Amino acid sequence: MACWLLPEGISDVLPSEARFLEKLRRSAVDLYRGYGYELVMPPLLEYTDSLLTGVGADLDLRTLKLVDQVSGRLLGLRADITPQVARIDAHILNRAGVVRLCYAASVLHARPLHPLATREPFYVGAELYGHPSVAADAEVLELAVRSLALAPVAQVRFDLGHTRILRALLELDPAAQRLADEIVAALSTKDAAALAALSAELAAPAGPALRALARLHGGEEVLAAARAELPSSPALAAALDELQQLVAVLRRVGAAVSIDLADLHGFRYHTGATFAAYAAGWPVALARGGRYDDIGRAFGRARPATGFSIDLRELTRLNQGTSARAILAPAGDDGQLAALVETLRAAGEVVICRLGDDDRVDGLECDREVRHVDGVWQVVERR
Repeated sequence: MACWLLPEGISDVLPSEARFLEKLRRSAVDLYRGYGYELVMPPLLEYTDSLLTGVGADLDLRTLKLVDQVSGRLLGLRADITPQVARIDAHILNRAGVVRLCYAASVLHARPLHPLATREPFYVGAELYGHPSVAADAEVLELAVRSLALAPVAQVRFDLGHTRILRALLELDPAAQRLADEIVAALSTKDAAALAALSAELAAPAGPALRALARLHGGEEVLAAARAELPSSPALAAALDELQQLVAVLRRVGAAVSIDLADLHGFRYHTGATFAAYAAGWPVALARGGRYDDIGRAFGRARPATGFSIDLRELTRLNQGTSARAILAPAGDDGQLAALVETLRAAGEVVICRLGDDDRVDGLECDREVRHVDGVWQVVERR
């Protein structure tokens, strides 16, 4: 095997992708800081006892594991950063009030999330701990919208769901609770035949309500339909009210919205409202988030929590073809020329100084150049 080959699903980040990704990373961290989110940098690996606590079997399957030669204990290379940030909030910072934390780092997956996915995503995200209100969910959702606007991404749609709706329906019949895994699988894939067979074993109102849940997807009108078709209960009403408030947030920031009450990604992990963001014509979610209360219980402090993450490599793939503009400057030790070059670089421009007669620059688009015009060094369009 050739020594330059990389493992399947692993690739180098080349200059154009790295440039765009780094721009997004800086912009995202600056955005989060403006909202009061503090940057944390968890380690790349830690003991699986803490890394996989309370996050479900799906993350366990995506985590690469190895034995620590120092302690003999099992280590995991992180496949997600959220559990690490929850550990920092619950066990390290140990603050009493609301805590806002953000991150920007690579993770490693034992297997790709989909056939075209990299096994080394680069996640940015924000997590809010210590407040159980829908206002906290709304802040996180608004931040996710503004994060995707940094790319930019055209025609983004946010899909909203709520895990407490299904939980309330399952509580209507003990048999439904025993069949919970099968019901979740059928609803997630919109498998009407499987759902009909499962719900036939359930007494009313659980059975008809679960069949209705599979049909409740679309625009904002889904919320009114859910109030009419689903059984009346305080838990259901509260969940639908929360979704109504989150719809208002998306309307206010100009984001398109859809609702799918059978979207149950992370059902065992999430405890309330969830969301996923999609771009027109793009097959996978660009952002995912939602409420995941009590994740800190394993670390000694059960805390309300809500947050989201975005894979910047997916955003970069979506924006392929962007080129960097640069300014070409002549070689020389002229003081005025050097001062102009420094001023341009300080203003954020890319300035490439010639090393000799060959002014060819591969990979960057030098659309302007510095010339001596009427006794003054100036930036002009390149001929």
